[in-house]
Amino acid sequence: MSNTVADPGLAVIVLAAGQGTRMKSSLPKVLHPIGGRPLVGHVLHTALDLGPARVLVVVRHERDRVAAAVLADAPEVVVVDQDEVPGTGRAVEIALAQLPDFTGDVLVLSGDVPLLDVDTLSSLIRAHRESAAAVTLMSAILDDASGYGRIIRDGAGGVSRIVEQKDATADEAAVTEINAGVYVFQASPLRTQLARVGTGNAQGEKYLTDVVGLLRGEDLAVSASIVRDVALTLGVNDRVQLAEAGRILNARTVRRWQLEGATIVDPATTWIDVDAKLAPDVTVLPNTHVLGATVVESGATIGPDTSLVDCEVGEGATVRRSDATLAVIGAGATVGPFSYLRPGTVLGAHGKIGTFVETKNSTIGEGSKVPHLSYVGDTTIGRGVNLGAGAITANYDDLTKHRTEIGDEVHTGSHNVFVAPVRIGDGAKTGAGAVIRKDVPAGALALSVAPQRNVEGWVEKNRPGTGAADVAARARSAQKADDGTQEEDR
Repeated sequence: MSNTVADPGLAVIVLAAGQGTRMKSSLPKVLHPIGGRPLVGHVLHTALDLGPARVLVVVRHERDRVAAAVLADAPEVVVVDQDEVPGTGRAVEIALAQLPDFTGDVLVLSGDVPLLDVDTLSSLIRAHRESAAAVTLMSAILDDASGYGRIIRDGAGGVSRIVEQKDATADEAAVTEINAGVYVFQASPLRTQLARVGTGNAQGEKYLTDVVGLLRGEDLAVSASIVRDVALTLGVNDRVQLAEAGRILNARTVRRWQLEGATIVDPATTWIDVDAKLAPDVTVLPNTHVLGATVVESGATIGPDTSLVDCEVGEGATVRRSDATLAVIGAGATVGPFSYLRPGTVLGAHGKIGTFVETKNSTIGEGSKVPHLSYVGDTTIGRGVNLGAGAITANYDDLTKHRTEIGDEVHTGSHNVFVAPVRIGDGAKTGAGAVIRKDVPAGALALSVAPQRNVEGWVEKNRPGTGAADVAARARSAQKADDGTQEEDR
């Protein structure tokens, strides 16, 4: 987002007060996410990138939740509360009251129309100023215009008025040019005409669209600019439209990174959030999600079947069939398949986190390997370390998390448990099956060996009648017979 005021003659009002009942959701409509941002977040980012003097967001339904989300994403905007009078006209009227001395152009956007881009809106503003119109609205031609306000033109092709779906006659409802809900007004005539708008319509609302007819009645110029790409005007009113907007946005995002030099093998099954970044020569394999603020450096390969959330992946790294969140994966490192990297994992250059390994809040040094079947939590591992299969850092004592520290060039046996807090010195070794409860000095071999004890006949005595008891009895009899034969031979 740009914080620079590049256009002091422009103010933007974002309408985000509606309930969105067709979403059938406890979450306010404008907070439903696509591409890693809420709907209204996309609108705000685009609005701020225009460099306006002010951006105002009008809220009402679930006011506190929406306002908090808006300010978290764009703290520089002004949140305005709509009163009990319903309608888009009233929302804009209240927002304008926060701009008493503003005399420039007012761009009105909807918080549930997330796909509009800076170029399209800049063209609309430029056309408005060139025509010196009192208002320029964005329109689109749809095969099925159901649910949208219709653009009604006069005999000369000029815009006469806008009619909402529920107020339209049969002839008006047959019109296929629709109001996209995006307007650029001159501020002064907008203030004047909003004061004249009433609520005498089927919805009992103060419509912003009524201003168009009033401006025409004052012989002021009204123009409409037909957008070339109808998809940009897609509004979200239900879950079907939400998914479609998400699909279009994702396709646009994937294409952008392809044109920047990334190889996306299967765009249809690859999802990339708008804040993620891919360097040239990155390869993304099918069924992969690159989410949040994930950054993937040149030459890395991600996927297939992988999800990265807010991760950093170094040059030439490989992540296969794995799930990672808030993790750092070093250059040339390998992860997976079937690895789970939880927040705080840092894997050094040329390191390895292998099959069925879970890590959390741990640093694994350069060239170190946790190859398989292990849990590493709250641990610092040095350089050139190899943890044997089945390693567990037991970090929790039922009250507090403790850390394990493993020095450089440590090699551990299979099925080791490190009971934190504990330190393994540089170059130390551990034996298979060891439970390490005490610090191990540098270069030492740590063993925890107990004598093996065999209780003869236990199965036959304690599990009589089972298959195990039967085969054990036969084996014991055969062994006795064999021992007798050997005795006779001697």
